[in-house]
Amino acid sequence: MPTPRDVLTPAALAMLQVIADTGSFAAAARASNMVPSALTYRVRQIEDALDVLLFDRSSRQARLTEAGSELLREGAVLLTEIDAVANRVKRVATGWEPQFTIAVDSIIDRATVMELCGTFFELNPPTRLKLRAETLTGTLEALTSGQADLALGVVLDASATTGLQREPLGTVRFVFAVAPRHPLVQAPEPLTDAVIRQHRAVAIADSVQHGSRLSIGLQTGQDVLTVADMPTKLDAQLRSLGAGFLPTCLAQPDIDAGRLVVKRVERPEQQLKVSYAWRKSGKTSQGRALQWWLDQLEDPVTRAALLGERRDFNRTG
Repeated sequence: MPTPRDVLTPAALAMLQVIADTGSFAAAARASNMVPSALTYRVRQIEDALDVLLFDRSSRQARLTEAGSELLREGAVLLTEIDAVANRVKRVATGWEPQFTIAVDSIIDRATVMELCGTFFELNPPTRLKLRAETLTGTLEALTSGQADLALGVVLDASATTGLQREPLGTVRFVFAVAPRHPLVQAPEPLTDAVIRQHRAVAIADSVQHGSRLSIGLQTGQDVLTVADMPTKLDAQLRSLGAGFLPTCLAQPDIDAGRLVVKRVERPEQQLKVSYAWRKSGKTSQGRALQWWLDQLEDPVTRAALLGERRDFNRTG
């Protein structure tokens, strides 16, 4: 006995739609250049495979049952998807990757990434985008493990890793900041490590799955609140749940508004050189999606915007 997969072909769905449109098996047979008995037999096959009645035959007209109407609705979706797959296959053959994955470190400005995604989609490419949220070592690991095609916000030296290429995004400056009601606001400056160690720090969890995890600015024996990403760290410090270093590109609006207070510390000012990286390949084998993103990243304004400096960022294509 035929199974649903055997009988639910695009041609069969099109035939059922003709019957529904013409209102009779005889008219549908004429329109399809088939003998009525052959058309009726094919409908019976579909009904037997699905174990449902698709048409009410109690009158001279062939009227869809509820099951028949649902099949045609879903069938229309299926036919559209088949067309879409065919178009994607044709376009992928022109050099577009079927899927392009970007590992985005939590230090990267999310609004800028979304704007770049919007501009990318305006090309109507056959490539599906996937964004991975990563932090610290995990951003580079996503690339080296093959789980990402491009990494934004790499804070380690990726040039030493075989098969990878990196370019600088810029330098991120960090300041030690606390909420106005935090006890450290009243502490004399510059803050020593001994004074800071007495208060809870807010730290970001490294998203690396294998290997040693990276931590920045933590002291041995210090109480720690660990969060998933940089925006959550900022939120925690705004709520006076802890203290710690924050990138000025993220914290400056709250500093200017008085929601955060910058405190001078004894240790040297923290700065991170941030880059983007991708796997090396020959020009002939490099996908068009990767090339598009690399072209955008060559723009100094785009690189600055990804690090939170958005004053002049306005992507138009």
